[in-house]
Amino acid sequence: MGSDTLQQPDPVTNWPALPLAGWADTAATLHMWTQIVGKIRLALCPLVNHWWQVPLYVGVRGLSTSAMPYQDRALDIEFDFLDHNLAIRDSRGAAKFVPLYARSVADFHREFMAVLHSIGIDVKIWPKPVEVPDPIPFADDVIHASYDPEAVSRFHRILLRASAVIQQFRAEFLGKASPVNFFWGGFDLALGLYSGRRAPEREGADAMVREAYSHECIDVGFWPGSGALADPAFYAYAWPEPSGYPTSPVRPASAFYHPELKEFILMYDDVRRAPSPERTLLDFFESAFDAGANLANWDRAMVRRPLGLKTGSGSR
Repeated sequence: MGSDTLQQPDPVTNWPALPLAGWADTAATLHMWTQIVGKIRLALCPLVNHWWQVPLYVGVRGLSTSAMPYQDRALDIEFDFLDHNLAIRDSRGAAKFVPLYARSVADFHREFMAVLHSIGIDVKIWPKPVEVPDPIPFADDVIHASYDPEAVSRFHRILLRASAVIQQFRAEFLGKASPVNFFWGGFDLALGLYSGRRAPEREGADAMVREAYSHECIDVGFWPGSGALADPAFYAYAWPEPSGYPTSPVRPASAFYHPELKEFILMYDDVRRAPSPERTLLDFFESAFDAGANLANWDRAMVRRPLGLKTGSGSR
């Protein structure tokens, strides 16, 4: 298991340092906890295209399910990364809390399900995590047991800032677009933009992947690092990938195409160290989107708002 340590003092900024090596154990544990909560949402909410009923959402205190139906009431569940509690609330006024601290996935799962039961909520979930190698059933996982509240607070601040920039980027798009979703399977923040056309079926895809990629899309997002990338990064990709996309010019100069992931990558540190992180990140999303949309012959009139229309200003 090991302990997590972040070597640098953390100035209170929108773009704090968060090298994966400094909180890898905590990230792995938190990933499993979000999967447990996310599977409650999967069990309770009706299907929405591309599985948009399953993600969590970035909020001012952490990550939330939003309201979910249960029999004659509603409930929501929120990871509070300010007070470091998991809050469970329902429309009858019940409010329960599961503290977030260095504890095993098995212990968290046991207490969380017991708290749900105590307020009359009984939900069966698939007992194993998904989208991870060698999944351990939640009830048996005593390997993942780390929680560094400082690292989690930094992660939350990054999610807030990244979500704000992604929403700004989304505001220019006139076609079908997803919410800004936190997918607990991949442990990443994602936005999908769609051309409106059906996509060819992915070879060998299961039912979940077929639904997720049933239509042409360009996705952008952020994840804290794992697998082929050892540190946090922003990404952009097109499905299906049009011919010529990997060699398209994408800004800034530090962005690159990753042939294994088949995505354009901009490392998080290149964003946070830029003179204007927000502008740098918008340039990345916009240039990667333009490359994909142009090469795939998307309807350009559909995908940009008229110049001069103000968004996010609170005025008309």
